[in-house]
Amino acid sequence: MKKVIISGGGTGGHVFPAIAIAMALKEKIPDIDILFVGAKGKIEMEKVPEAGFKIIGLSISGFQRKLSMKNLVVVFKLMKALVKSRMILSSFKPDVVIGVGGYASGPVLRVAASMGIPTLIQEQNSFPGITNRLLAKSASTICVAYEGLEKFFPKEKIVLTGNPVRDTILNSKSNRDAAFMHFGIDNTKKIILVLGGSGGAKQINESITCSLKRIALNRNVQVIWQTGRAYFDYANIYLSKFGAINVFPFEFISRMDLAYLAADVIISRAGAMTISELCIVGKPAILVPSPNVTEDHQTKNAMSLVDKSAAFLISDTDAKEKVIGLALELLANDEISVRLRENILKMGIRDAASRIANEAIKLFK
Repeated sequence: MKKVIISGGGTGGHVFPAIAIAMALKEKIPDIDILFVGAKGKIEMEKVPEAGFKIIGLSISGFQRKLSMKNLVVVFKLMKALVKSRMILSSFKPDVVIGVGGYASGPVLRVAASMGIPTLIQEQNSFPGITNRLLAKSASTICVAYEGLEKFFPKEKIVLTGNPVRDTILNSKSNRDAAFMHFGIDNTKKIILVLGGSGGAKQINESITCSLKRIALNRNVQVIWQTGRAYFDYANIYLSKFGAINVFPFEFISRMDLAYLAADVIISRAGAMTISELCIVGKPAILVPSPNVTEDHQTKNAMSLVDKSAAFLISDTDAKEKVIGLALELLANDEISVRLRENILKMGIRDAASRIANEAIKLFK
């Protein structure tokens, strides 16, 4: 029986692709034994078992960017994680270890490589983090979602596979009528979908509140607004103040397939998985990269689309002044919208999980 460890997580952007890869491996080799290794207390400890896979948690966290005594605790946890990783690998005896990013990925892949076990890195961003750049030296294969990563990784190890997208979005069985019904919105009006991630995005949310009067007066437009938990009450206070009955706030949108189906224009952050999903659904997008990420990688993700005339980019600082105006302009300009749809769809890779699974299978001893 073939065995694979998939390590990493921390956010949905790491966990859901990992699960997609596991499912692709199961489809190709039904009796394969797959074990996940994640970080205790993180989203993977809940979502992986829900998907039907085993998981072991490491007690590990990330370094503080500033000088801090907390980093001493992080170093201690890392040492313990390295020891536990070796115990897991020695016991499970995987044929291949796949790293998808996140705290747990580093120690598990490092130990696996030192034990002579083939490793595969799945790099989601257009600008890799320091952990994957260090792990690349000993990795067997590096699966990437963007072109031009030869400046970070050994060229001979790179395979362009794309990022795995959730099956509910990739193979949605719903239609726009179902989407309009789900959100309780009018199917005769244009829809702006606003996304800031599950935690919310301050500048994107404020760009909506600053433009509520303008939106309220435009009765041919509706807004589906994912505010994030921290901003939901704030959003409702402003909606009441301006009487914007054409704006529909949601703390969190669980049915993203329906949200994408309903949308005519999408305003969003530029995380790697969001970019990959936008390339699959093929909707005009305005990207507002988060400035609070390592190496400003969201801007680099966004530019991979902007450089191919597949999306627009507005900086976080300019969002309040410009983002709603541009969204309304796109709704009114079919020519530009059609061009954006055509260009972004060309960048979508629908079988990314299958491609990555195939690369892992090639590494079996």
